[in-house]
Amino acid sequence: MRIGELAARAGTTTRTLRYYEARGLLPARRDDKGHRTYDEGDLRLLQQIRTLQDFGFDLEETRPFVECLRAGHPEGDSCPASLVVYRRKLDELDALIGQLTAVRETVAGQLERAEQARDELAAEALVPGGPEPACELGGLTR
Repeated sequence: MRIGELAARAGTTTRTLRYYEARGLLPARRDDKGHRTYDEGDLRLLQQIRTLQDFGFDLEETRPFVECLRAGHPEGDSCPASLVVYRRKLDELDALIGQLTAVRETVAGQLERAEQARDELAAEALVPGGPEPACELGGLTR
């Protein structure tokens, strides 16, 4: 198949395919007229690259999976180098989850303190002789 057909079937652009070719991820075979030609195996490579990128892998991280497929393995993740990339990505994700959990806890604490301060101000505003509120609090005004 030609580059346009492969791009359409893979849901990408011809420009992206040329970029992958330049990066050595997609083999460049040419017919007697110099046109790029591709087969179903190339479509499988592209599907593997796109799936991994959807999972957050950068383009270079897809290389071991592509090389595994090119070596004739039915799945791109069955080679040792692919497993190393999976493990490294899991470590990155675990670290990110830890960071996000800490940020979430901080934001939740800030929210709790802000709601408590709001409630205290609202309660003071309802006490006769209490301080005059500086702003509207949940629609309560004097």
